[in-house]
Amino acid sequence: MATALHTPPADDFLQVDRHLDEDEILLRDTVRQFVRDRVLPEIGDWYDRGVFPLELAKEMGGMGLLGMHLDGYGCAGASGTQYGLACLEMEAGDSGFRSFVSVQGSLAMFPIHAYGSEEQKQQWLPGMAAGELVGCFGLTEPDSGSDPSSMTTTARKDGDDWVLNGTKMWITNGGIADVAVVWAVDAQSERVRGFVVPTDTDGFTTNDIKNKLSLRASVTSELVLTDVRLPADAVLPGVEGMKGPLSCLNEARYGILWGAAGAARACYLDALDYAGTRVQFGQPIAGFQLTQRKLVEMMVAVNKATLVALHLGRMKDDGTLTANHVSFGKLDNVRTALEVARTARSVLGANGVSSEYSPMRHASNLESVFTYEGTNEIHTLILGHALTGINAFA
Repeated sequence: MATALHTPPADDFLQVDRHLDEDEILLRDTVRQFVRDRVLPEIGDWYDRGVFPLELAKEMGGMGLLGMHLDGYGCAGASGTQYGLACLEMEAGDSGFRSFVSVQGSLAMFPIHAYGSEEQKQQWLPGMAAGELVGCFGLTEPDSGSDPSSMTTTARKDGDDWVLNGTKMWITNGGIADVAVVWAVDAQSERVRGFVVPTDTDGFTTNDIKNKLSLRASVTSELVLTDVRLPADAVLPGVEGMKGPLSCLNEARYGILWGAAGAARACYLDALDYAGTRVQFGQPIAGFQLTQRKLVEMMVAVNKATLVALHLGRMKDDGTLTANHVSFGKLDNVRTALEVARTARSVLGANGVSSEYSPMRHASNLESVFTYEGTNEIHTLILGHALTGINAFA
């Protein structure tokens, strides 16, 4: 006797949940509930006012979300897939929250964990994992974005000390950070080195970037280093050259490719719900062919993006994921999410420009995500290099 077939659920049409184990589902559901309870009720107000609720950092730390894919020092030691699922659910709430988690764990904690001394790890990582200390990552400069190797921030030896001078720009968490991982050119060796800089060090100042039209529920700052004097043990001893910052960016990009799928899902589900209740010409607009096409295209896009993220997560966990694979995910999932957000906004009509609904906010945020951690063009060229063996950057 044939088994009756059921209509697939709208929020998981390809039943991706069947490919997750119990621990992954439990973590995913826990983060999803946190977003529902603690983020979504207030995100419209936080976004409108341009603030990040720092008081939630300890809650996220208590849930094990900060540096969760790292081992020891108070970190959860989660799998790459579990970390990705957490990023997906955080960005379904807002990109600013996924950015906080990514910067804290992948850009600030990861370099200390991977390249720091045991003393540096013991000093910083437990407090950062708990959300008691906030970190930021100082790489981008006003005139050095896609080409970070052209940075002008310098570090010179003065006796046993290091003295740093320079300016970093577009730094997430900069104005609320307790510690900054700053990348600078060693004036003697001309090699890039990483430095762990307490933000209360003399000569270290920040200026928050105002009037942003994107990522408003996130702190973005300029870092100014004027004769910042650090002890000899402030340098990260385990790495020299661009390998250091680029490896951190690869970790952050991995979280982004998951997060983008979450933002896309939130927009699609908002549009689906609205289309079923908005009545025009005597019926819900979900009954019109053009609207159904939009809903179907969004559903297909969301499911494909989620499958790409899950596949790359499994590759990360089995040790086969490369930077090129991450570029594939970041390139396609972000542009897919941006298109879904725009389409969802159109389904909502004039209501779509209101902060009462998520698509316009997500669309605005995704414009930044499209650019940061490697622009769409940079990831295209990375993949072009992988395919042809020819470097098109120069």
